[in-house]
Amino acid sequence: MSAGSTAVANDRAMAAKTIPGPILLLGAPGSGKGTQAKALVRLWEIPQISTGDLLRANVAQETPLGRIAKETMRRGELVSDALVEEMVAVRLRQPDTANGYILDGFPRTLGQASWLDARLAQRSGSLPVIAVSIKVDYNLLLRRITGRRSCPVCQTIYNIYTQPPQRSGFCDVEGARLVQRADDTETAFTERMRAYGALTAPVIEHYRATGRFAEVNGDQPVEVIATGIVAAVERLRASS
Repeated sequence: MSAGSTAVANDRAMAAKTIPGPILLLGAPGSGKGTQAKALVRLWEIPQISTGDLLRANVAQETPLGRIAKETMRRGELVSDALVEEMVAVRLRQPDTANGYILDGFPRTLGQASWLDARLAQRSGSLPVIAVSIKVDYNLLLRRITGRRSCPVCQTIYNIYTQPPQRSGFCDVEGARLVQRADDTETAFTERMRAYGALTAPVIEHYRATGRFAEVNGDQPVEVIATGIVAAVERLRASS
């Protein structure tokens, strides 16, 4: 059995022992949070709840909340915390959340974290939120983001530092010239990191203060990071 297969088998064995409950997965741009969230969804068979997805779904389905959000955005205004919280509250009443869920993009502020804690405390049998952060060195994140290039034809992703094409600047499959996204520049990345730090620092401290926070080293193979997250969830659940 390969090391990757062994890690997956171990994750499944550990996951079987744990009811995950609500998990806030944190990670800076380029940390691999999206990849890990999808792995946890498959592992525990729980949903991923993204506020962006919720907002788009409510608008598309023209729910009462979606109509309010659409009108707010039409005026060029930001959707209020109260409206986002109500969308989350509706989603959490659905039966697929019974054993847990991965939170993506919520809570983003200390106020939202406090609201969610209070909401869950009112529900009999609800587990509290635990937060797990995927920690990656700033310079490594910078290389991951600024080195990213993609083929405009087949959408293959390369990295000029870690996974370069055979011919510099051109796709191995299509031969097309590779492109860099506008927000993958160093200037854009620096601003995104500044915004991420400003938003998440109070949320992290909130969960750290309650003993419901853990960090996992994100500078490792994907399977090893996943194993670390599962172990962190198991440890936090045992003490919460």
